Amino acid sequence: MIPNSPTDPPEERIEPENVDQALADDGVAATESPEPDTESLMAELEEARGRVLRAQAELENFRKRARRELEDEQRYSSLSLMRDLLPVLDNQHRAIESAEQSENATGLLDGVKMVAEQFAGVLKQYHCLPIEADGEKFDPHLHEAIAQFPSPDHAPGSVTTVTQTGYVLHDRVVRPSQVV
Repeated sequence: MIPNSPTDPPEERIEPENVDQALADDGVAATESPEPDTESLMAELEEARGRVLRAQAELENFRKRARRELEDEQRYSSLSLMRDLLPVLDNQHRAIESAEQSENATGLLDGVKMVAEQFAGVLKQYHCLPIEADGEKFDPHLHEAIAQFPSPDHAPGSVTTVTQTGYVLHDRVVRPSQVV
């Protein structure tokens, strides 16, 4: 570029003694105009802080939910095993009842009873407990009605006979009790 060409606009030249005044003028102009910009920047900052706080809260809620789901998975992981083992326990109880009716099987009966007690102890150790139903008020969440008969000895809506014991694992029903 050629200095002071006829097409260039004339340059405003600042003399050395006016430099301080020019800087002061620029400083005043800079402080006056940014005020609206400062307010908008502060508003944007507050909005960004709000978004960060919401994101942190969502992340914490996700962590809590994931932790709770993992605990539930671990707590009820043996549910299907318990469902498969309960028919075995039922057959043991049937064998005991059959042996009690026969007078010749005293030794066998004692052995089967010991195995059944051990089996029940293992279920209890893993928090799989029988549902108490005999004489209780009928609860469709815990009991499965297979028959209904009027009884002068029992109140209406109460369980008179348990045909198959139900079980709960912690607070979930593994198998409902079959009742009359």
